[in-house]
Amino acid sequence: MNEGLATMADKDLSAYEAPIDRTQRSGSIGLVFAVAVLLVGASIAITFMQEDRAGPYILVFLGALAVIGIFALFALAIGVLNFGGRAVREDFARAFVAGADDGILVTDADGGIIFANRAYLALTGAEGAEDARPIERVFAGDPDVAEAVYRLSQAAREGKKAQEEFRVASSRSGGPAWFRASVYAPESARKELIWTLSNVTRERDRQENIFQELQHAIDFLDHAPAGFFSAEADGAIGYMNATLAGWLDYDLTRIGSGGLVVGDILANDSVLLLSATGAPGTVTTEVIDVDLKTRGGQSMPVRLLHKVATAPDGTPGASRTLVLDRSRGTGVPDPLRAAEVRFARFFNNTPIAIATVDRSGRIARSNAAFARLFGDIIKNDDERSITQALGERDRAALALAIEAAAQGRGDLVPLDAQFAGPANRSARFFVSPVEEDEGDDEAAIVYALDTTEQRALEAQFAQSQKMQAIGQLAGGVAHDFNNVLTAIIGYSDLLLASHRPTDPSFQDIMQIKQNANRAAGLVRQLLAFSRRQTLRPQVLALNDVLAEVRILLARLLGEKVTLDVVHGRDLWFVKADINQLEQVVINLAVNARDAMPEGGTLTVRTRNLPEAEVPTFGETSLPAANYVLIEVSDTGTGMEPEILEKIFEPFFSTKEVGKGTGLGLSTVYGIVKQTGGFVFVKSKLGEGSTFQILLPQHIPAETAPEKAVEAPAAQADMTGRGTVLLVEDEDAVRAFGARALASRGYTVLEASSGVEALAIVDEGAHIDLVVSDVVMPEMDGPTLLRELRARSAKYPIIFVSGYAEDAFKKNLGEEEQFSFLPKPFTLKQLVQAVKDTMP
Repeated sequence: MNEGLATMADKDLSAYEAPIDRTQRSGSIGLVFAVAVLLVGASIAITFMQEDRAGPYILVFLGALAVIGIFALFALAIGVLNFGGRAVREDFARAFVAGADDGILVTDADGGIIFANRAYLALTGAEGAEDARPIERVFAGDPDVAEAVYRLSQAAREGKKAQEEFRVASSRSGGPAWFRASVYAPESARKELIWTLSNVTRERDRQENIFQELQHAIDFLDHAPAGFFSAEADGAIGYMNATLAGWLDYDLTRIGSGGLVVGDILANDSVLLLSATGAPGTVTTEVIDVDLKTRGGQSMPVRLLHKVATAPDGTPGASRTLVLDRSRGTGVPDPLRAAEVRFARFFNNTPIAIATVDRSGRIARSNAAFARLFGDIIKNDDERSITQALGERDRAALALAIEAAAQGRGDLVPLDAQFAGPANRSARFFVSPVEEDEGDDEAAIVYALDTTEQRALEAQFAQSQKMQAIGQLAGGVAHDFNNVLTAIIGYSDLLLASHRPTDPSFQDIMQIKQNANRAAGLVRQLLAFSRRQTLRPQVLALNDVLAEVRILLARLLGEKVTLDVVHGRDLWFVKADINQLEQVVINLAVNARDAMPEGGTLTVRTRNLPEAEVPTFGETSLPAANYVLIEVSDTGTGMEPEILEKIFEPFFSTKEVGKGTGLGLSTVYGIVKQTGGFVFVKSKLGEGSTFQILLPQHIPAETAPEKAVEAPAAQADMTGRGTVLLVEDEDAVRAFGARALASRGYTVLEASSGVEALAIVDEGAHIDLVVSDVVMPEMDGPTLLRELRARSAKYPIIFVSGYAEDAFKKNLGEEEQFSFLPKPFTLKQLVQAVKDTMP
């Protein structure tokens, strides 16, 4: 049956003078004439009747005419009766559809043909109206086509539009033919189906020819003697020909699916391609000598002819890159070519950024290191100069150096300059002259070394030295103050012991002691900053610590400030002094409150910082390790960069005189550093500040649980017996200690230095206990202990110091046992320590 199908060229449509059209209703002019004659005859007959008998007939005649008129109106409303204008429009539509190039078929719900134009009859090979068949019957003999026609029929019954294309194995022309059929069901009371049928053989032939030509072009490009690839702006390679894939040993199936990027084949030189963009609306073409990298890691010298079009909005398009293999010769050695390849490798692989510029600073040639250093700051734009990549302060100096080199006066004097932009990047530039060739505008060679990291390390080292010097000064001052405060507090205790509460001097002495204790608190903050205070570290869960201190923080912040504590999940353990860690959080919270006078939000957040995230944390001085992060953020006034550089210095404060000591943040710095952590701050004026504290993760060892140390019971009797050797270089402290111990029944031998103490021991004096200061002239406490042990003296010893215990413990053997009493101490603390240590 398919062989009877004809193409539009197979049959002349003029052979079909009238299409099949069964949409018109049949009528009879004779019937209309008979009705007219009947009405005329009735009217004449009535005129010849007598008047008394004609009345009823007239009424009947008029009623008949009225009924006819009413039926005519209904016929006009439902379309049975048409006026001439509407009929003309319908005749025009029929004529247009009848002469359409596409076959059009209208069937009823049962498949009966209502209308078929000439093109349909020609396409289906019908000789006349009696041979016309619906589409289902025309293609019933071909199983593949019948399946497509069935899908069209099903869609039409469901009230959907549908379209199918199918191939008929043979047609009247003798070869295969392609048809496009569609169907839809218009909203109609008769439920017609409108089918269209088109011969698209020529269209398919054109598509096939275009596809074949494209295949030939791809085949030619794939087997060309040069490599070719195309890459997107993000570096993804969208196409690579077979020649280049073979050179690099890559499978073509990986190309175009995001599996291969420029960095895979160009390694460090990929920045040369990705940065080669021009001004908006321009096309940039460059010749680049680089080394490609095969899948096995071998280098391959090539020359790239790289072309990139930039859109009017500045967006770079896909590249078109031709690759010329420079490693494959003709078999004849070429020294010039070999030297050129070696120079290209040297030029592009050196870590020093190199570029040639003209007198105005416009870049002529550059290597990969130069493109990496400058990045997006400067593009290959003929209107831009290399000086525009620098900050305003350094542009003139580089321009002068280039001009001097252009005049042949370059002497490679280093020039340190800052890049433009907020990244705070810097470089060291060297400019040397170059001989101008005829037609060549190159006037100078610019060498650049990235000094951003070096400058950051120098700034950190300078800041570290500064903080260390201040810490040593603070520690020394704190040590001297501790001696003074120990004497003040000690003699206050001696006076209080001899005065009753009813004595008028009792309150004055209490005021002296209270103020001395306040001063001792300031000294402890100084020691915290200098990292010489005594810490009692223990394994902590930070979320539990913050939960306990939250109520205190809420009271300190007041009603204007909202406290938000965000606990991280599965937080790692840390090892720190819980009291000092709470002090860190409290100090930061108080500072944040003062920075929000009108109110705001204080957020305390904890989370784990794995080692893998450290490089992305943004702090180059942070060693790679696992940390627990505490962030304290406020929505306050923020700080200027000049203030940020000094906030951790002791006695530096932005508050009014008398409103603060300036030791809050310095204490935070010292406690965190002594714990082995890091503290960073980020602030922007008007947007608030964020303090970031990182403490190293602690992994508890699997050891037996430690027994809790019970607090010593209150001693009603503080007296004792025995001989105490008191070694103290500060006369006031030594005198107070001697009086305090003697008043409690002890025999006290005094020594102002370690040398005097050894002399007393060598004299053979009976000694039960040694109480010694740590820092003394001539001989310090740890040295004294070693000398005593060398003399086989097994006396127990109590070290007294204003510094932390760890500061001198490392100078003693691990097996050495001693007690520790931090300065300043009270009379009761001294006597209690001696009584507990006395054998």
